Amino acid sequence: MRKRKSRKSRITSGEVLLYFLAVVCMIATFSMKIFGGAKISNLSMSTEKVKYEIDTQNKKNESLVMKVNELTSFENVKTVVDDMGLAYNNENVIVINND
Repeated sequence: MRKRKSRKSRITSGEVLLYFLAVVCMIATFSMKIFGGAKISNLSMSTEKVKYEIDTQNKKNESLVMKVNELTSFENVKTVVDDMGLAYNNENVIVINND
């Protein structure tokens, strides 16, 4: 019978270091992906919140502009003038054209 030469698969310390660094890099990559995704999601939510607040403020502004236009209409001004006992003089009215 012949004796077989057994080959021992021996891992050198350099290979161990390479495997260890590969595992560390994989773990770091996965953790960065998870935390980066969470950060992006958080920023997206805060952006949507700011957009909602801007839209709400725009609606309030439009409402206030409509109220101002209503209160400065000719009929309301004439009512206030009549209540105060003043007279309407058409010669004092200046027309401004928006060209």
